[in-house]
Amino acid sequence: MHSAVLHAVLTPTPGGSATRVTPFTAACGTNPGIACRFVWDISHSTSLADLTKVYLAGPAPVVARIAFVLLIAVIARTAAHRVIGRVTTRANENASGRASSVSRERRNPRANALGSVLRNAASVTIFSIAAAIILGDMGVNLAPVLASAGVLGIAIGFGAQNLVQDFLAGIFMLLEDQYGVGDVVEVGDVTGTVEAVSLRITRLRDVNGVAWYIRNGTISQAGNESQGWARAIVDFPVAYDRDIPRVRQLMRHAATGMWQEPDWHGVILEEPEVWGVQAVSTDEVVVRLAARTAPLRQWEVARELRERLKTALDAAGGDEQVASAGGDDTAAAAGGDDQGGQADDPAVP
Repeated sequence: MHSAVLHAVLTPTPGGSATRVTPFTAACGTNPGIACRFVWDISHSTSLADLTKVYLAGPAPVVARIAFVLLIAVIARTAAHRVIGRVTTRANENASGRASSVSRERRNPRANALGSVLRNAASVTIFSIAAAIILGDMGVNLAPVLASAGVLGIAIGFGAQNLVQDFLAGIFMLLEDQYGVGDVVEVGDVTGTVEAVSLRITRLRDVNGVAWYIRNGTISQAGNESQGWARAIVDFPVAYDRDIPRVRQLMRHAATGMWQEPDWHGVILEEPEVWGVQAVSTDEVVVRLAARTAPLRQWEVARELRERLKTALDAAGGDEQVASAGGDDTAAAAGGDDQGGQADDPAVP
């Protein structure tokens, strides 16, 4: 009796015609899926076919679409990361080929930081698009979600202005290569070596060993002592009565000799120059000498120059004293001879 009911049911349609409903169409519908048809062919069970249609055939396409979207997102993320890695590596290699050894050392952390920022931005963008597509496939109305996200973004923007400012300043600092790890910079009243740079914080270590944490958004100006070249300035005092042209000549000779030495020729980039008298007092005259050096080597060069100038001027000062003493003795002897000659000369009264 049950089979008779299942095999003969007439259902009126809106057009007035009647469609015969079989047990298969009653279980799987007029447009059956592969899973429901497969279960019906194996079991001929209306209950199993109905369960398959409700819990497997229905969610299966949605799950398949979600899995496909996630797969595409992962592939796109991997491809973007590879492209970013190749671009940053090639740019770093091209710049390193034209830069000095010091510049090459500081470009590596910058390239890594920029690559990390770009990879994170690519990942967030790709997976945000994938999440929106998945929510749409699940039947979620995205209009209220996007509106709520916009309002939330505005609220976060107003509430975290300092945080946003720090991140934006950090991004532009990296893009413009203002400073990097290992540079000696002056930020406000703090001067030290950069130990770490992030999008929000810059950490400096001063000469006393104190670590300073400075928010990037608060840095209005920064002086970098490690880019390009530096200059060693030596103000050397000499006695007031010294011969200044002679002192300038001795200083230039000592500095040029140091520059021509193989150990210092790569550190001192150009021939040192004696700029001249910097200050005058009642006791001494200060003569300034300048030398262009490699970055962060100016203090070392200045110390060595002071020592060499001191040695050269001391040696020259002793020679001048000896020459002066010899000249006085010669003059005295000559004076004695003249006096003797005058005494012996009968023409002299």
